[in-house]
Amino acid sequence: MSGPRRDPDMIRAYVRTRGRSAPSRDDLELTSLVRAADRPLQGLDSEAARVMRLCSGPLAVAEIASLLDLPPTVALIVVSSLLDTGHLDTPAPADADAAPSTDILKEVLDGLRAFV
Repeated sequence: MSGPRRDPDMIRAYVRTRGRSAPSRDDLELTSLVRAADRPLQGLDSEAARVMRLCSGPLAVAEIASLLDLPPTVALIVVSSLLDTGHLDTPAPADADAAPSTDILKEVLDGLRAFV
């Protein structure tokens, strides 16, 4: 006889989200990047702990949903609650001053055109 069945659909979405039906943040999207903050994992439910173990580097919420086989809405809700508690944070946006100048970009484009 085979082992116990591990079907992710056997756990209902409302159980995974602890009854929440929507993310607590309006600005969180599936393309939003998040990463684990340096916080203890004690007291987190199983879904939140799975997300935390996965997010050692920046990941999009859609990647988290895919890697953990979660519905996208469930991933948004879990990630949103982890952001609220400080377990996850968002990487700082790239500094606009650090972007290459237009002159450098033109030189790169000219160099690429020379190859063609």
